[in-house]
Amino acid sequence: MLRVTLPDGSVKEMPQGGSARDVAAAIGPGLAKAAIGARADFGQGDVTLDLATPLSGDCKLGIITSKDADSLRILRHSTAHVMAEAVCHLWPQTKLVYGPPVENGFYYDIDLDHKISPDDFPAIEAEMARIVAENRPFTRYEMSREAGLEKVRREGNPYKVENAERAKGETLSFYVTGPEPGKYWEDLCMGTHVPETGRIGAFKLLSVSGAFLHGDATKQQLQRLNGTAFHNKKDLTAYITQLEEAKKRDHRKLGQELGLFTIDPMVGSGMVLWKPKGAIVRLLLENHLRGELVKQGYQPVFTPHIGRLELFRTSGHFPYYRESQFPPLYESDTSRLLNELWTEVYENGDGGKVSAKEQKLLNELKIENPALWSSMFDQSTGGDSKKFDTCAGHQQHNLDLIREHLRVEDGFLLKPMNCPLHARIYASEPRSYRDLPVRLAEFGTVYRYEQSGELSGMTRVRGFTQDDAHLFCTPEQLKPELLGCVKLTRYVLDMLGLHDYRVRIGLHDPDDPKFIKNPEGWALAEQALREVAAEAGLTATEEKGEAAFYGPKIDFVVKDCIGRDWQLGTVQADYNMPIRFGLEYIGADNKAHRPIAVHRAPFGSMERFIGILIEHFEGAFPTWLAPVQVVVATISEKSETYGREVADTLRKAGLRVELDASSERIGPKKHEARRMKIPYIAVVGEQEAASRTVNLSDRDGKQLDSMGLDEFVEMLLDQNRPEAFVADSKPKAL
Repeated sequence: MLRVTLPDGSVKEMPQGGSARDVAAAIGPGLAKAAIGARADFGQGDVTLDLATPLSGDCKLGIITSKDADSLRILRHSTAHVMAEAVCHLWPQTKLVYGPPVENGFYYDIDLDHKISPDDFPAIEAEMARIVAENRPFTRYEMSREAGLEKVRREGNPYKVENAERAKGETLSFYVTGPEPGKYWEDLCMGTHVPETGRIGAFKLLSVSGAFLHGDATKQQLQRLNGTAFHNKKDLTAYITQLEEAKKRDHRKLGQELGLFTIDPMVGSGMVLWKPKGAIVRLLLENHLRGELVKQGYQPVFTPHIGRLELFRTSGHFPYYRESQFPPLYESDTSRLLNELWTEVYENGDGGKVSAKEQKLLNELKIENPALWSSMFDQSTGGDSKKFDTCAGHQQHNLDLIREHLRVEDGFLLKPMNCPLHARIYASEPRSYRDLPVRLAEFGTVYRYEQSGELSGMTRVRGFTQDDAHLFCTPEQLKPELLGCVKLTRYVLDMLGLHDYRVRIGLHDPDDPKFIKNPEGWALAEQALREVAAEAGLTATEEKGEAAFYGPKIDFVVKDCIGRDWQLGTVQADYNMPIRFGLEYIGADNKAHRPIAVHRAPFGSMERFIGILIEHFEGAFPTWLAPVQVVVATISEKSETYGREVADTLRKAGLRVELDASSERIGPKKHEARRMKIPYIAVVGEQEAASRTVNLSDRDGKQLDSMGLDEFVEMLLDQNRPEAFVADSKPKAL
């Protein structure tokens, strides 16, 4: 019998070969009817299973229903199969590539001569509806790797052959949208899927776009068909409404209309040019945060945009972030070859003999620089211990030898992170426990070479500025410093009225090689974050595998006014960077000790944060943050002198004002001010000039009371504070 432990701790004994569906039925008919899939742990972590999959042994098991977050991923994966079958039925020459579920939906990349357009969507959706209505089961079957490869090769789809060859394990799995293979449509797939097509409650195709195979612009051009699915039509309708609202708020459109930023192809994709009005918004946020940092004992620093590769080899960013980095700048061909050799040994040194690529690079070094080559390389195993070891494969020995030569001529990298440079500032002078904590803060610009297809306005860019800080502290100071960073992040969100957020703690996966190996450091850092979140009164979820490669983190996931989630501020604990850089302080015992590092960025990326704010406020920033707070509009030339006086008075008070003294009529002037989402429009004519007042309305078209000039200045000054907006925003649903 199998022992199946349920989430409440109770145990069900099931016969060998029993499935999650059998467990659900044993619990009750209601659960059996609602079940979509299962989450099982056989002792090696959670995996999702189809309801019909036999359980392979004793396990912990949870039944997934439509109430579970995982259920939408399963539903959308299944809908992607239904969409693919529909496309293949309409265009039999279709070659499918792959079709995963993604956040908020799914897609399928296809190779098809017919150019699919939105005009084809009704026909595809009608065919999908037919498949759903037939309520066919999703049936999984497996073949040995060899037999499965032979099967997909016979079918003649090169993309599926490649997928099968890349798949891990000794078996390949296939899914049939029907009760048996050979009679219904099927696809190579790992799963998981809903029990029957009829469980797909509501779906809609959203767009079609171009895509390159594996995201590589040098490879085959494909078509990507995007859609979404929900358990019911109500949820789908709500999502489509949200999409329509999001289109109105698209920061790329509003950013251009309001003169906030531009992205110029001559400058480069993903490179933001801040125009004057956007720069004002950014500076207001930066300067306000700088004021808070001074109060909290932070010290400002500035670092260059580029650093030696040795810096990033030490930190672990190079070559770890190689796919997301701009290419290095090498001092010479020799430095290029040495760095490529270091990377090859670092990534593939396995204790065996020198690899073919290592040998090729060594040979090129000999041709490029015979003297250097002879100083590194000795074919005899008993030679100088400093020589490159090609027999025993002593990885660390060889890495150290290459680094020794790289100290003479190396390469440079556009910095992907600020933290290594801050670590070097800390290391630039002796530190005592009396000096700690050291809090170094910088609005530092970093660079990531994101794929062109992943770039999106200001929210996904290649150059961005982080409100970065790194704190170096003693073990006793770690929790208070983390708590201070959490409070600062909450302060930033509160000052913008972003009250609706959840908190997640990203933990490491000890079995994932991307995470630095330091079990004790990880355990201490993760526990500290748990305790700090609890002390701060935060209800936090934990997500394994979501840590940074060097340490766990607390992320703030903010829900905007139309219900979308955005990951903004982050706080990270790091026991690893101080070890890598050999950072020390002298303790009260007069001995050297290792500090702990804290990384924190309340805004995250200024580009992404402001892009999100543009959409959240639909470009109508609160008065304290608006690039122009008031436009003074004159009725005629007779009131122009007074209009200039009003504008000058506001400007001298430190307010941001524009004067519209054009010959245009007052109606179009007010319309233009509202189009630019300026909070207040102060109309002045002869009557206002005589009484020294302003005729006031707001950007929503509401007519306000006329008021004296001094009173108007006082009102604006009162609103020119984040605190005033926060107090006003709390009762409202943002």
